[in-house]
Amino acid sequence: MTTFVFRLIPPRPSFALDLTDAERALMDRHADHWQPLVDAGRMVAFGPVMDGSGSWGLGVVEGEEAEIRAFAADDPAVAAGLLRLEIGPMLTGFVRP
Repeated sequence: MTTFVFRLIPPRPSFALDLTDAERALMDRHADHWQPLVDAGRMVAFGPVMDGSGSWGLGVVEGEEAEIRAFAADDPAVAAGLLRLEIGPMLTGFVRP
């Protein structure tokens, strides 16, 4: 099983701080979408990050590439065009046992 890192790029830097009601509802569906991988112990980390560029989403997940890419593409916030997804495999490193 490979570990993948994904970055979810929001429509604006302040997104995590000023979601509209419609965006919040879609983000709730986004979180629900990933919950099965959290429950299965395959999601190493998942959540919003704040840095000097603003907010963005981070996920670190274990799986097979085709499965993870398809699952990510089906994320309601990605499918709706609200979030843009960047994903890639970790080439080396240490992941919790």
